Amino acid sequence: MFDRQFPSIVAKSLLLWAILMHGTSIQAATPLLAYPQDLASSANQSSEAPSLSLAAIGSSTPRELASLNERVEQLEALLEEQQAAAEKKKAEASGKPTLKINGRIHLDAWSFPETSPGIGYFEHPAAALPDFGQDPDDRIFFRRIRLRFQGEAFETMVYRMQIDWNSADSGEMKDMYIGFKELPVLGTLLIGNQKRPLGLDHLNSSRFNIFIERPLVIEAFNEDARRIGIASYNHTSDESYAWCIGSYLMENVTLDGEYIGDTLQASGNARLVHSPWYDEACDGRNYVHFAIAGMLGHPDGDADPTDANSNEGRFRTRSEVRSQSRWLNTGRIPGADWYEVAGVESIVNLGPLQFVGEYQSTWLQRDDETVGTGPDLHFHGAYCYVSYMLTGEHVPYNRTSGTIGRVEPRQNFFLVDSCNDGVAAGWGAWQLAVRYSYLDLTDQDIAGGVENNVSFGLVWYFNPYSSMQFNAVYGDIENHEAVEGFTDGHFTALGTRLRIDF
Repeated sequence: MFDRQFPSIVAKSLLLWAILMHGTSIQAATPLLAYPQDLASSANQSSEAPSLSLAAIGSSTPRELASLNERVEQLEALLEEQQAAAEKKKAEASGKPTLKINGRIHLDAWSFPETSPGIGYFEHPAAALPDFGQDPDDRIFFRRIRLRFQGEAFETMVYRMQIDWNSADSGEMKDMYIGFKELPVLGTLLIGNQKRPLGLDHLNSSRFNIFIERPLVIEAFNEDARRIGIASYNHTSDESYAWCIGSYLMENVTLDGEYIGDTLQASGNARLVHSPWYDEACDGRNYVHFAIAGMLGHPDGDADPTDANSNEGRFRTRSEVRSQSRWLNTGRIPGADWYEVAGVESIVNLGPLQFVGEYQSTWLQRDDETVGTGPDLHFHGAYCYVSYMLTGEHVPYNRTSGTIGRVEPRQNFFLVDSCNDGVAAGWGAWQLAVRYSYLDLTDQDIAGGVENNVSFGLVWYFNPYSSMQFNAVYGDIENHEAVEGFTDGHFTALGTRLRIDF
């Protein structure tokens, strides 16, 4: 009803405005209602201030009233045409896929001011190469150069295509999926390359994480996170509970996009999130997050040496720095048949202060037939950190995904010359953090190593979309498989990242 009356209401309002503005100064040759350019011309020609007089309405001639009525009808018709065109454009848009382009750039620098001899052999373990046993090299490089294309199709379908060009000679496939949303029970269903729901820090975007590199345990038990699979995502109406359940191929196809082989190495994953307290009154500055996650994996354990698939019964990670090699590494475990991962995670956020922690445990069963097999194994690890926003902001939280969000500084960073021969400045937002991390990949006949790390972090947020991170990491490794007689080592590393997303 309102939509049909809207053009007439607008036209009559314009009529009243014209009457009030012209008042008694209206001449017979000047219609009571004119187009804006006519009104402007009339106002420029009149040197007298307009006065309010309703007598002009009653004294109007029949010709003037007829002209007025004609102009009102023209305005009504014009507004109806514009409204119909807008509705047609909206209907056409709903029938075509939408497109949104995003991206991120991460420029990193790492140096290793102190390393023990053992670290050099963990970094360069190949005796046949000239750098055998040399300490880690300092490096400056683009950690991520990502472009993401995503959108909707016919309102109920979604898609995403994300490529990382951090290597100049080839791209890496990241998110690559097609999905359906608003499904009964299932909620959103995604099919394709996507993150397995294991590890809070992995599910957080690298755009928002406080530390430059992810904790030891997170990368060890869910290396690179993304796999080809099918998964359902949903949450309760009040958003206090959210969950994901899915099935994934275990082989990482980031570089070639292909899964080839007769062995179907697959996993089942699930994650349940609960946010019992979320202070909506203060826009989520205070909240509590708990989650449990699990994974059941079935690697092939190298049971068939002729199969093209690689044994995915392997756990490894870099030491929260960007090195050439992964210093903790079980290798591909012979006879790996099944393994289970269980994880718990928590966040307590009180305004600018945040506490975060995770623990994961992995049990691996081995067969009795494969050459080199051995007893069943157990690996585990954890991390915790505390962070504080020195400038008073808070780390936002997304209840439907159970992940942290984008920090928005109260004042963006800028430094410019002022009009008074001075300098005007804004200093953005600043955050301090410290993290302890532990991982044990040594058990029975497997000596992947045991590591304890302490990391200090400083984040300078220039604005909501760009920041600079500074990390100092001290790590100690022991119980490692001997390389040139070394089973332990320690190191100190310094890292910096300049990041922006758009």
